[in-house]
Amino acid sequence: MTTLTKTSDAPAPTGPESFLSVRDLKVQFSTEDGIVKAVDGLSFDVERGKTLGIVGESGSGKSVTNLTILGLHNPRTTTVDGEIVLDGKELVTATEKELEKLRGNNMAMIFQDPLTALSPYYTVGRQLSEPFMKHNGASKKEAKDRAVQMLEKVGIPQPEMRFDDYPHQFSGGMRQRAMIAMALMCDPDLLIADEPTTALDVTVQAQILDLLKDLQQEFGTAIIFITHDLGVISNMADDLLVMYAGRAVERGSVRDVLRSPMHPYSWGLLSSMPRLDGNIHEELTPIPGTPPSLLNPPSGCPFHPRCAFKDEVEGSRCTDERPSLAEGRAAACHLTAEQKQTIFIDQIQPRLR
Repeated sequence: MTTLTKTSDAPAPTGPESFLSVRDLKVQFSTEDGIVKAVDGLSFDVERGKTLGIVGESGSGKSVTNLTILGLHNPRTTTVDGEIVLDGKELVTATEKELEKLRGNNMAMIFQDPLTALSPYYTVGRQLSEPFMKHNGASKKEAKDRAVQMLEKVGIPQPEMRFDDYPHQFSGGMRQRAMIAMALMCDPDLLIADEPTTALDVTVQAQILDLLKDLQQEFGTAIIFITHDLGVISNMADDLLVMYAGRAVERGSVRDVLRSPMHPYSWGLLSSMPRLDGNIHEELTPIPGTPPSLLNPPSGCPFHPRCAFKDEVEGSRCTDERPSLAEGRAAACHLTAEQKQTIFIDQIQPRLR
């Protein structure tokens, strides 16, 4: 059974603008090899009508966090602790029946692979219509009219004809558009996009991103955008959360984090990203090593085994003491503010020009 507990001393949301508040979220999986700490003490806020970008390597806890918000974790093997409040509604202690009412109506998700998210046995139109009928008590005709309207809104040509097509009859870009239409059928207040453009070519990717921004402006939806692509997030997000080993290591406005990153992991992500205006013969600087096992995460700072700057910190703080992440613009790192600025200006910034 899932263990659901509410942390009594979790900090309150930062202000009235906070539409989604996550506080001290911990998500653990029971496996044959032991307990996997997939998310370990994560806190963040999302404002209404704004986009929060979440970046990090595979296994950093991005998708697990957002599946937990929706209550889509495995109830037999998962322990969830902490606080998730959506527009005043507590989700961690909510029943499955309560979450079913919220999913689709108040919060929805665009999955990374529409081929696995869409059922091959039902038409696209039916898969759009049924949730609308369930949540709104609409008739079949009303649901079809709404579905055709949404298919047209997301740019699918001849929506009335495509309503009766099956997912395999859609191209990859069209399937992703249909997933967006499905997610927006009931005008959700929160939309979670889990790497929605990863499998698409660059042209279709740009179209999907522009579509999401237009729909957000029209509906005022709050968006959590999960990706490993910093180029994509720079054009999509208002705020940015950098995750590593189930924890947030840096956060701030997308402009601040990408222009003046404060954490060695953020430096590594930016240094390993190719630039369109860069020298094609210039070698990228990869982050050494591999992400840690979440079955047995390292002590202290989780990034210290891969960090090139841990020797700059006096004593053994990096290996023994877990750095905290303050509210607002912050990075969870033991380097002093002066050290971070000096390292960034002298060593990191020249690589990013």
